[in-house]
Amino acid sequence: MAWYHNFFHGLPQAAWKAAQTEEQTQLDLELLVETLDFGPDDRLIDIFCGYGRHALPLARMGAHVTGVDISEEYIAEMKATAKAEKLALTALKAEFLTMPESDLGALASYDAAYCLGNSFSFFPRHDMLAFLTRIADMLKPGGRFLAHSEMLAESVLPEYQARNWQPVGDGEDEPILFLVENEYVPFESRIDSHLTYVRAGETQTRTAQHYVYTLAELRQLFTEAGFTVLDCYGTIEGDQFTLGDEAVWILAKKK
Repeated sequence: MAWYHNFFHGLPQAAWKAAQTEEQTQLDLELLVETLDFGPDDRLIDIFCGYGRHALPLARMGAHVTGVDISEEYIAEMKATAKAEKLALTALKAEFLTMPESDLGALASYDAAYCLGNSFSFFPRHDMLAFLTRIADMLKPGGRFLAHSEMLAESVLPEYQARNWQPVGDGEDEPILFLVENEYVPFESRIDSHLTYVRAGETQTRTAQHYVYTLAELRQLFTEAGFTVLDCYGTIEGDQFTLGDEAVWILAKKK
């Protein structure tokens, strides 16, 4: 069983949600609207949708959104909001890589797809190719896909940090202290992160694994999966990616 199956609950889940700002979410939404070329009533799929910080606003704009996530808590929260607001949003608690195709609807039926929030680094090469191929199969010809990653080799390796800590959250709840110890596994091109979360005397630990790809390697995987890479951004404002940028946003189109 992959590490992320048992990761997103308790303090790690609360820390992730607390770390997301309204400003960042708004910038994400602006980039999605500008790049994915969709209109009202188009079908979108949000892969690793979390609690719906992108899916819910897009559904409010009139898109028909399907969100998939492994977290039962996140999916329950998103379902409740969608039901209360009577939104055209389907929330699925599932492992996207292995869930039955029938749960996702007909092949080539989505107008656009996206995977944001640094979830685009969970898989080794074989699974990453299967992941991208599944997304391509779901999209209509010419459908666009936007992927975000903070684990690109050109981003993470130049200033690799073995240890880091920071408080997360600045609202009414007590902040969560987040500590990380990273171990780089060269033969796997993978970072194993040993994480500790502390709040109000409670401590929880997790281990996460992120695979590190160069931009050239990702472009090759996109091509093998049936995509054409259109652009690579190094900032949320859409500037071209350069060495050392903290993240990458890859925009691709199904061939």
